[in-house]
Amino acid sequence: MHKKKNVFLEGAITPEFISNSIVHHSVKTNIGAHSIFLGQVRADEIEDKEVQAIFYTTHQDMAENKLHEIREETFEKFDLTCMHIYHSLGEVKAGEICLFVFTSSKHRKNAIDACEYIVERIKKEVPIWGKELFSDNEHQWKTNQ
Repeated sequence: MHKKKNVFLEGAITPEFISNSIVHHSVKTNIGAHSIFLGQVRADEIEDKEVQAIFYTTHQDMAENKLHEIREETFEKFDLTCMHIYHSLGEVKAGEICLFVFTSSKHRKNAIDACEYIVERIKKEVPIWGKELFSDNEHQWKTNQ
């Protein structure tokens, strides 16, 4: 069993944070492949209004427990060296990163398959909600797709 981790970051996930995560893995010479998924806020047009940002909220204890369960099951299912999951809370502007999933393994197939598996499970199972914010100060709850 792995240690339960806090995956939530306030605001957007910065390019510096992502690059530092990658750099820290260069010393792990048993890794042969990494797979990275970056979820980015889109400037969708909805009823003639453009999404300017998404405000993310969660029930943090429930979400962290579910994410820990997903992590444990992913480690059991795929031969991974390591895995990192980060999700934004609060406001993330269109064009910014809100989800960062980073898997590493000896061989590419495990890293790629595990990364996709994690993202799909997060979208379906983790209680994270996004409120789409429009330039006219209107908002609506986002539906996952």
